[in-house]
Amino acid sequence: MHLFDHIVETRIQEAIERGELRDLSGEGKPLQLDDNSAVPETLRAAYRLLKNAGYLPPELHLRKELREAEQLLHQLPEGERCRARVRLELLQLRLA
Repeated sequence: MHLFDHIVETRIQEAIERGELRDLSGEGKPLQLDDNSAVPETLRAAYRLLKNAGYLPPELHLRKELREAEQLLHQLPEGERCRARVRLELLQLRLA
């Protein structure tokens, strides 16, 4: 174990023993870790900022629309299904 890791582990253990880590808001819940390993390090902060602001890139917005359209397609009556299928195919073409 590296020296830094050892220091961190020791401090965490001491805080646990003192009860400083009890009743935290996220206690017992899994961490939501983003896999940003495919994003270059120089862009990670900017990507995180955009994500936290609720920005969705156009291609991801199209994919989301496509999934929603596919789900709705199966719920439509036969007459409306044809028109919806055309819209779905147009979205698929835009994504290709």
